[in-house]
Amino acid sequence: MATTETPVSTDTIAVPPTTDTAATSATGDENTWGELRVIRRNGKVTAFDADKITVAVTKAFLAVEGGSAAASARVHDVVRNITQQVTDALVRRNPDGGTVHIEDIQDQVELALMRAGEHKVARDYVLYREARAQEREQARKETGEEEHLVNITLADGTLQPLNIQRLRTLVEEACNGLEETDPRVILDDSCRNLFDGVKEDDVSQTLVMSARTLIESEPNYSY
Repeated sequence: MATTETPVSTDTIAVPPTTDTAATSATGDENTWGELRVIRRNGKVTAFDADKITVAVTKAFLAVEGGSAAASARVHDVVRNITQQVTDALVRRNPDGGTVHIEDIQDQVELALMRAGEHKVARDYVLYREARAQEREQARKETGEEEHLVNITLADGTLQPLNIQRLRTLVEEACNGLEETDPRVILDDSCRNLFDGVKEDDVSQTLVMSARTLIESEPNYSY
C-alpha cells in the first residue's frame, strides 16, 4: 500500500496542485447547506464548506493509492459521491441550518468511505484521526490547556468563561442513583456541541439534547 502522503482531516484548507480538479465543489446548490456552521475543536464557529471534505477525501486517496489517484476518473467520482453523501446527511440532520461539530463531519466521512467499499482508505483515515488526536492530547498535557475552552454569553450580553467543573457537577448530580448512566458521556457530547459565545440558556438545552440521544440505548437517561 502506497503511503506517499498523509491523510488530512476536514480542518485542512490547502489544496495540493495535483488535486485541483478533484477538489472542485461536488455538492451542487450551496443554498442547501449555506446555513450550516461548523464547531471547530477550539470552540470557534465557521461556515460549513463542502469543498474541505472533497480535499480531505482526495488526500486520503492519494495517501493510499499514490499520485495516480489524482488523475483517476474513478477516484474523482468516488470523492464527489462521498462529499455529496456527507453533505446530504448533515443537511438531513439539520434541515433548518445550525451547528455541527468537526468530529461529526469526520465520522460521516468514515461512514461514507466504508459504505463505498473503500475500506483501505477508510482505515488510513481512521488511523490518521487517531494519531492526530493523540498529538493534540499530548500537546494539551504539555501546555496544561483545557481541551474545550469557550465563553458563554450571559443574559446581559457579557462573556464569561464556561465553568466546566460546575457543568460536570450538574451532570453527575443528575445521573446520581440512575443505573447504567455515565455522566462523562453526556458531558463529552455536550462540550462537543458548545461553541464560543453560546448563550447561557442554550448550555442547559445542550445537556438535555445530549441525554436524549442516549435514551434509546438506556431509558434511565430520560430522567
